[in-house]
Amino acid sequence: MNNIVRVRFAPSPTGPLHIGGVRTALFNYLFAKKHGGTFVLRIEDTDQNRYVEGAEQYIIDALNWCGIPFDEGPGKNGAYGPYRQSERKDLYEKYAEELVEKGKAYYAFDTAEKLEFHRKDHEEKGKTFIYNWHNREKLSNSLTLTPEEIQAKIEAGEDHVIRFKTPHEESIKLYDEIRGEIQIDASLLDDKVLFKSDGMPTYHLANIVDDHLMEITHVIRGEEWLPSLALHYQLYEALGWKPPVFAHLPLIMKPTGKGKLSKRDGEKMGFPVFPLSWESSVGYKEAGYFPEAVVNFLAMLGWNPGDDKELYSMEELISAFTLERVHNSGARFDPDKTKWYNHQYLQQRSDAELAALFYPIVQEKSAFLGQQADIEYVTKVVSMVKERANFVNDLWDLSSYFFITPDHYEEKPVKKQWKENTATILGDVQNLLKTSPSFNSVELEAVVKDWIVAEELSFGMVMAPLRLAIVGDLKGPHLFDILSMIGKEESVKRIQIAIERLS
Repeated sequence: MNNIVRVRFAPSPTGPLHIGGVRTALFNYLFAKKHGGTFVLRIEDTDQNRYVEGAEQYIIDALNWCGIPFDEGPGKNGAYGPYRQSERKDLYEKYAEELVEKGKAYYAFDTAEKLEFHRKDHEEKGKTFIYNWHNREKLSNSLTLTPEEIQAKIEAGEDHVIRFKTPHEESIKLYDEIRGEIQIDASLLDDKVLFKSDGMPTYHLANIVDDHLMEITHVIRGEEWLPSLALHYQLYEALGWKPPVFAHLPLIMKPTGKGKLSKRDGEKMGFPVFPLSWESSVGYKEAGYFPEAVVNFLAMLGWNPGDDKELYSMEELISAFTLERVHNSGARFDPDKTKWYNHQYLQQRSDAELAALFYPIVQEKSAFLGQQADIEYVTKVVSMVKERANFVNDLWDLSSYFFITPDHYEEKPVKKQWKENTATILGDVQNLLKTSPSFNSVELEAVVKDWIVAEELSFGMVMAPLRLAIVGDLKGPHLFDILSMIGKEESVKRIQIAIERLS
């Protein structure tokens, strides 16, 4: 194995990529780039029964959208391809046979019915059936059959698998970069199937062989693979290969903190769990998240830079990332925090950038006072309302009154602000606006406020109802800026409509 860092992300194309998988890919990518190494995508599709059409392309599209592209993989062939396990299946059998020849594995001819009988028999006795050193020599395998019987069964085409002969008279010492030293009692392990009767390897064998042949130096994967670590160590030893460095990432937990985050949690609580949409499930992209925000919040799930800094560019993440600072306990997913991250990245965008993203929504939703709003106008609107937006889509709810006349008025403020004399007061304000020589925000404000003082009215009697007439609610930026933006004709019209509807 070489000294150049090579890591891999090895998902199965059985459906959409969960954000837990995206985080695994991200941590691999950050580690590789930190050390000037290579990030490999390997598609582990040996289980053809679970293969889902389109899932592989989804994985590639998701990684690209997140800004974590692979260096080698399907479509980016390097010297270690092919990168789909289904295209490598001829490689695995020889290693399984090598293990049999070394006495490290054996042929097993047990039928599914026979194994089910043993499981039920053990259950009736209050025990658990484990195919290992306890009973392997009582079952139908090459440890109990003569060479002639084995050969006859194979020549007859009898279904069989190859199982690993787990050494049991030892305690296995393992090391994980995140969890430190781990000790396993080998006598409790089962003899895992390495090669199936359909001629395909299991995950365990294919994984080890591919990592070795692709010269993977560091295996950074999810905590769910931790129980397989002992077997994988033993396989490396049995094949005479040096194992890579292992690091098992903590799970992403439900918002409640109990249990692994699932698709159902997202559906129940209304947040995405996939980077891109898949069938009826909305992805982070379609929900309006910026890829930089998704990467940033994922990086903070289970990793801590050691200070209070929370916003990191990809370059900063690469520079700061170390496996030593990855936590060994589960990271609780916080939907509100993900929105906070997107808010921060939205605020960092220029008004012009946001206006370009918002403009198609404006075009779709409205005609601006009978004609399409121009991009300059939209940019000004964005600058006035973006502070309260988490997503580009929020901008419409925050600013629709800049583009269309309100078609309803919020009930609560109407009850509170619209009094018997409000219509008369707003009629006078309407006349002020009609006769105002300038519709500049500063001058309008001076005219109206001077009039309020002269009439000995309270500002609340005038300003709140006026905002209600113009906006339909008591929200929005500086009222005279709104009036100046929508213009005299539209302002006068809205006041008249409010007087007629609310009086």
